[in-house]
Amino acid sequence: MISPVGGTLGAMFKPRSLILDLYGDYLRYIDSEIRAGDLVALLDVFGVEPATTRVTLSRLRQEGWFSTRKVGRETLYRLSDELFAILDEGRERIFAPYPAVWDGWWTQVVFQLPEGARVQRDQLKKRLSWLGFGSLTTGVWISPREFADGLTGLRSAYPEASVEVLRTRSDDPEQDRRLVARCWAVDELNRDYVEFIEQHEDLVSTARSLEGADALLGCVSLISTYRHFPFRDPAFPRALRPAGWRGAEANDLFLTLHEAIEPAATRYVREVVGARQPVGVVAD
Repeated sequence: MISPVGGTLGAMFKPRSLILDLYGDYLRYIDSEIRAGDLVALLDVFGVEPATTRVTLSRLRQEGWFSTRKVGRETLYRLSDELFAILDEGRERIFAPYPAVWDGWWTQVVFQLPEGARVQRDQLKKRLSWLGFGSLTTGVWISPREFADGLTGLRSAYPEASVEVLRTRSDDPEQDRRLVARCWAVDELNRDYVEFIEQHEDLVSTARSLEGADALLGCVSLISTYRHFPFRDPAFPRALRPAGWRGAEANDLFLTLHEAIEPAATRYVREVVGARQPVGVVAD
């Protein structure tokens, strides 16, 4: 099966990721608890077998993603508060506008860890990368964005680390652009932006015609294809963009397509989730 926005389904979607995508964009706004049968029906749109969905849900429950209770013969799944917080943070990053203006200030994180704390060091680096920071040196990471609140949890999350957060500037536009080239893989990233644009730009004229399962498939495909960009790119303001940079154009295209497809996708999810009549509650 082929997605309306390009790509073979089997190569694009994994059941675990799909469940988070569906909760993050749709289910959480419809009901706090979702029947297993509804999740089976929704994942079927993406070619996931019912048995695979149920096994995945069982494993995710064991890992603490969900709490559950029985309603008749069905199991209701409620996503954990921790996962909801992660979804909120990720959604804010994915749907943030691409800024043009920059005040010239960098946020700089300087950290040190004991020699043997390799696991914590790797986790802290992944966390900074996820927030859009680029690595200047092993223990110095920078971002052109201001993180008034977003870094407050680093010290508590990594108590063995010495973490300092600074605001700094160079007052040299050329040096600022050299820092971008040094700290981010901008050539590779821009090539990926070009590929995204080429794969999706023709959909602008047809996106609003998608309905039902095709709309859901198209919308989730779009997000799955785009969502890694905000975690590789801090959304470079105009003063820092390399020549020929396509990031802002890709962001505009993503937001335009999502706005066009999302209403029909949401209607379809509501139809699926609302198709079952409530029955008596049975204690778990």
